[in-house]
Amino acid sequence: MITLPNDFMLGWNTIDWIIRIAALVIMVPHRSPAAARSWLLLIFFLPIPGLMLFLLIGSSRFPAWRADRFRTLRPFFAQSAHSLAAFCPTLSEAAETSRLATTLGFMPATGGNKIELIDDYDAVIERLVADIAEASVSVHLLVYIFADDETGCRVIDALGKAVERGVQVRVMFDAVGSRPWQRSTSRLLVAAGVEVQQAMPFRMLRRRTRRDMRNHRKLFVVDGRIGYAGSQNIVANGFNKGIINRELVVRVTGPVVASMDTLVRADWALETGTSPEGGVEGRASGKTAVAQLLPSGADYPLAGFETLLVSQLYQARDRVIIVTPYFVPDENVTAAMVTAAARGVIVDLVVSKIVDQAIVRLAQESYYDELLSSGVRIHLFQKALLHAKTVTIDAQLAVVGSSNVDLRSFQLNEEASLLLYDTRSIAEVRTLQLGYLVESDTLRLETWRQRSSKRRLLENFARLSSPLL
Repeated sequence: MITLPNDFMLGWNTIDWIIRIAALVIMVPHRSPAAARSWLLLIFFLPIPGLMLFLLIGSSRFPAWRADRFRTLRPFFAQSAHSLAAFCPTLSEAAETSRLATTLGFMPATGGNKIELIDDYDAVIERLVADIAEASVSVHLLVYIFADDETGCRVIDALGKAVERGVQVRVMFDAVGSRPWQRSTSRLLVAAGVEVQQAMPFRMLRRRTRRDMRNHRKLFVVDGRIGYAGSQNIVANGFNKGIINRELVVRVTGPVVASMDTLVRADWALETGTSPEGGVEGRASGKTAVAQLLPSGADYPLAGFETLLVSQLYQARDRVIIVTPYFVPDENVTAAMVTAAARGVIVDLVVSKIVDQAIVRLAQESYYDELLSSGVRIHLFQKALLHAKTVTIDAQLAVVGSSNVDLRSFQLNEEASLLLYDTRSIAEVRTLQLGYLVESDTLRLETWRQRSSKRRLLENFARLSSPLL
């Protein structure tokens, strides 16, 4: 047996305690309470491995160069918002919500939009390909996953033909989300004449972003007049073997497309270091939908989507329906949901029975007892992985976007949510949500409490690690 010198052991113990004390100083002021607890627990028990993991994925801040670059884009956002002033409607009960969203994401609410909800996966690709085929000026795609499979190649083929017509075509996809396909997809896009950029490439030694800070947005803009927002990537349905995805995408025309175009151009400028080319201009569609784009992420103030959601939960009067594939909230969201239910508001949470991430499912399930006990109703969607992300608050607001109700979307991911304020659009989203409820089983508290002690232990462990997921 090898015996290490006492001086050697003393040195390592000193390093361990320096790491622990530094963690207390650094993490507590700058992390959420849940995240700070999890990281401190890990580092106190495993100082060196915990520190290495924190350096890899622990930061929820962008490096200084990116923050500086984002600040230079603020005039671009302000100019775009100013150009939309003529389309800003007079809102009554939703006025405070709209003002809050403008503060959080810089873009105003606009009237004169046409909203079309598409919940057929293949139909989304069909419409997108058809719109690209009609493009005459520009096609800008920002997406988390862009695969080189049959679905991706259909889109690439349409993009290549647009390039041949003289259309400016740009595609940006997330470096980690698209990692299995990125080389082949990039090669095919470049061969088609498309400008390609990876979002948030992970290069620790070159002071790039941390590995788990991702651009999770799905925004497609054609000619600055047609926009798509929602949860669907450019990849074949069922790309996860044995799992079929159910998605929801909004196809929109009207002034709000200018906000979408602004965000896509800004993200391109952030990654390339260039200035956004040209301005954006709102165009009325002749319809009456009122919509507002809410970007959120580390670049934006006050954890935008979470702040809006919590605010709306506290203001809800009648019914709230939240649909999300991943539900790992923090204390702010759970408290707001419990409080709403205590006030007599019907609160429905729709999640999938079919899952693709086991530890996330366990963390999610650790919240069920508390929510069910408080009167929140939990529904398990049966037929597919319900990947759509939607919220409706009474008849006042509907949200369709890319953000899950989890800590990753709140703190680490760049997201985009489309807020809908007009009665018709809200009713259409609510109708789809009610359809999800019909296709779901409602979880009962007495049934849930019959699960095994082993299952409870796994849930508690997963919940403890949830801020690290």
